[in-house]
Amino acid sequence: MTDPPNERETVPLLDQALEWIAHLKGGEPTRADIEALQAWRSQSPAHEQAFQSALRLWRDMRAASTELAEKGTSGVVTFRHLNPARVTLTRRVAIGGALAASAAGVAGYSAFQPPFGLWPSLRELSADYRTGKGEQREVALTRDVSLKLNTLTSIAVRATSGMPQIELISGEVAVGVQTGTNAPLIVTAATGRVTAADASLDIRCIDGTVSVACLRGSASIEWDSHRVQVSQNRQVSYSARTGPDAPAAIDPAQATAWERGLLVISNRSLAEAVEEVNRYRPGLIVITNGDLARRIVNGTFAIGRLDSFIAQVEQLFGARATDLPGGIVLLG
Repeated sequence: MTDPPNERETVPLLDQALEWIAHLKGGEPTRADIEALQAWRSQSPAHEQAFQSALRLWRDMRAASTELAEKGTSGVVTFRHLNPARVTLTRRVAIGGALAASAAGVAGYSAFQPPFGLWPSLRELSADYRTGKGEQREVALTRDVSLKLNTLTSIAVRATSGMPQIELISGEVAVGVQTGTNAPLIVTAATGRVTAADASLDIRCIDGTVSVACLRGSASIEWDSHRVQVSQNRQVSYSARTGPDAPAAIDPAQATAWERGLLVISNRSLAEAVEEVNRYRPGLIVITNGDLARRIVNGTFAIGRLDSFIAQVEQLFGARATDLPGGIVLLG
């Protein structure tokens, strides 16, 4: 009979699992990566115990996240439902989602909707062009069409007889198009379509919500039977379920700040600000205090130095940051 592994044995194994998470999150995981992680799990009973503990924590986190989403605070985890003894082992919280997903393999649901965005979905991995966390990339698609991809952006190019069509799968892209009398460029995002022949646009598609900011020229947005024209220094938004709103004025300098290496946060809750910072910063920031999550944040931050964001949150709101391996930070 084999004695069960003790806590001193399993915690280092959980640290190793967290390193796997950081790897899967920061790169482009392959089937071989997933199979290697499964092989790690099968090495010993201690590895399996770490895996099962992570599964339990993932179920707890899903329950807590569901409740928060219903209350309109999506993206903030307060851990109210977790056993306090488990919360002490904070590194387990960070790996729960990924290990739970790995149980189902690449073909499972989590391959399409990865928990907490811990690795790219299969749809994103099928893109023709994509950027990793914190990465930006310029693409000269044709002589008349240029693209600049922001962090965590995936784009597919559809071949046509004339001008290529682009699908913005997720992320944010600056589009420059000067086709003149030729066929206009078409960009699909979520359930809508953007058409432009001579314009500079910033198009963002995050979690099915799309915003189209026009910085030069004009563009047409089509959604179902609705069509809206957007002109210079104005923006139109829509989602997969709701049609386009009326064009609204924008600050062009703020809309293009990311191209200059800046992240501008204007009158947003800390929960919303953290979601945006997590798109750029390696690792993951998790808010563990609901009241803190609702505090309002304003500021301009250098994308390459986003740890300063954490320091400012500590100073402004008296929050406490707990650093974990893999760039995980708990803010409470």
